Amino acid sequence: MFSLFHSEGCFYLFLSLFLFGAFGSLLFNKDDHKANLFSATIAIIASVCGIGLSASIFQLGTIQTETVSLSLPLLQIAFHLDLLSAFFIFTISLCAFFVSIYSIDYIKEFYQQYNIGTAGFFYHLFLLGMIGVVSSSHALLFLIFWEVMSFASFFLVIYSYKKEENLRAGFLYMVMTHIGTACILLAFLLLYRVSGSFLFSDLQQSAGLLSPIMQGIVFLLFFIGFGVKAGIIPLHIWLPFAHPAAPSHVSALMSGVMIKTAIYMMMRLFLDILAPLPLWCGLTLLLIASLSSILGVLYALTEHDLKRLLAYHSIENIGIILLGLGASVSFVALGMPALASLGLVAALFHTLNHASFKSLLFLSTGAVVQATGTKNIESYGGLIKLMPLTALCFLIASMAISALPPLNGFFSEWMTFQVLFQGVGSEDPFIKWAFILATGSLAVTGGLALACFVKAFSITFLARPRTDAAMNAKEAESYSLIGMGGIASLCILLGIASGGIGSLIHGVVQQSFPLLQSGHPFLQSSITGLQTGDGFASVSGLTLLIVLSFALLFSFLLGRYLGNREQRVTTGRTWDCGSNLTPRMEITATGFARSIVQIFSGVLRPSLQQDVEYHDAESRYLKNHSRTVHLSIQDVYNTFLYAPVSKVLKQVSLFSGRVQGGVINSYLLYIFLALLSVLLFAM
Repeated sequence: MFSLFHSEGCFYLFLSLFLFGAFGSLLFNKDDHKANLFSATIAIIASVCGIGLSASIFQLGTIQTETVSLSLPLLQIAFHLDLLSAFFIFTISLCAFFVSIYSIDYIKEFYQQYNIGTAGFFYHLFLLGMIGVVSSSHALLFLIFWEVMSFASFFLVIYSYKKEENLRAGFLYMVMTHIGTACILLAFLLLYRVSGSFLFSDLQQSAGLLSPIMQGIVFLLFFIGFGVKAGIIPLHIWLPFAHPAAPSHVSALMSGVMIKTAIYMMMRLFLDILAPLPLWCGLTLLLIASLSSILGVLYALTEHDLKRLLAYHSIENIGIILLGLGASVSFVALGMPALASLGLVAALFHTLNHASFKSLLFLSTGAVVQATGTKNIESYGGLIKLMPLTALCFLIASMAISALPPLNGFFSEWMTFQVLFQGVGSEDPFIKWAFILATGSLAVTGGLALACFVKAFSITFLARPRTDAAMNAKEAESYSLIGMGGIASLCILLGIASGGIGSLIHGVVQQSFPLLQSGHPFLQSSITGLQTGDGFASVSGLTLLIVLSFALLFSFLLGRYLGNREQRVTTGRTWDCGSNLTPRMEITATGFARSIVQIFSGVLRPSLQQDVEYHDAESRYLKNHSRTVHLSIQDVYNTFLYAPVSKVLKQVSLFSGRVQGGVINSYLLYIFLALLSVLLFAM
């Protein structure tokens, strides 16, 4: 059946669907409802085609499209769809399918306020850009799709342009994106000097001609360029602002799959085109990944904006993915292809898992924000009774991102631990301690992530409503629930079928990366579960599900049995010491995270202000005074990195402005000095 999608023509038809959806949406500019339905319908159809296309490649093999030269110099239309491209097309299409269903009801919030046809236009261009990025095999064509993806997402970030903070977030996102793009372009130009071509296949053949110093420069340029888009620390400053500013269904795609396009290119470059890289490149990836995972979750713990909290968790999970990628690059340098393959399998599996549960978190958060009108977590409470299905979806996603079995997040983190443990066994003390640091960071990250989502779920859905808006909240509409329910089911299914998914991804790695091919793979995967080659550890999603189900059933039956032996219990109101229980008596998000913030105060640099007001100036002990506590976290990256750089750039700009004095004699002098410099350089 999937062979119907396996042709060059089907791929181009797949791309044209997004163009049809983009420009078709503009035709319904005057009818919000029709524009919404048209955009969502075409996106759903295109997503189904993407799933079918990727499945056909998994089944039948690579699609190599014909390279078409254009009249423009150096530019060619060249696509290459191997199993790695198919994996990312599948991930993008799967998330887009459920997100597009969700958007049918969600986008109604913007009726009569913003242009729905315009939203559909940029939404489809956004999807087209991501698909083009993971399928291009020519550097300039890749950069065109990269810019399409970036500009489309920029306009979606500032879609609610009436809010000034959204415009600021969009501007910051665009500035950082183009700093990254400049680094990527420079790296490709350095490779072009050696190869004389922008085709990825030619770049791969010529990469070995690079000197060690030039190879290191190209690696760093690519890492910085793609690291900006991925949101690694300290290049992440745009992400906590841009993701919350975008509509929630767009946030789900930006966090779930857009930042993974940068991961795709890192894998393609570091393990294929530029491989093998020196050992220090892999260890650098491990170090940055460790910092991103720990600091990402720490900053998430301090957040009160629920969407920004989720954005910081994207930084954390990108760090986890890079732990697997960094281990893979390191093991390639050490000549251990079996372990390198395991590291990349772990990274790809977590890429798929994060795309699912992070999309679900943003969609369920969007339902909460839409129902309450605020993103402030302190304004929620008690929503589990008013929005039970949304609460269930958020709980499933919270358990998955916290790596609790038998959900999918547990198994990819388990695999990441296995590959890091192998590095800890190295005889080289430097390598050993690098992997010890990475392993410790992953363990700490897992614990902090669990604490963060205990806070997020409990403060949002449990206890009593803290505001009138939370008290009057209503459940999301049907299409939104279908979209959330589909991804929630996916999180469960990916966990139960982790053995089969691991086997599939292992095949992707073996066929896409020649340096990682090994006759004796370290990871043994099957339908029943996962096992390391030396028998060090094994796990089964299905077995865990059965054991946990029986444990819950036994606990329930035991409770019923013991309850029947006791006297009849009458349920009444909680004893409240003679006073009325109010939401002010509940623990707050600030109070929940305060102890952890104090432990990591050296990194987070918290500041605490206490405002006390006395209504009776004669006595400070009367009960009619009030006290307010403000806990804030200093943005150390902005304070110690970006603020000084911004200050220097401002001074340089002011000085440069003086050069444009409007005096023709000065301009002639500048031209003379420039020509003189060129002549001296030419000599």
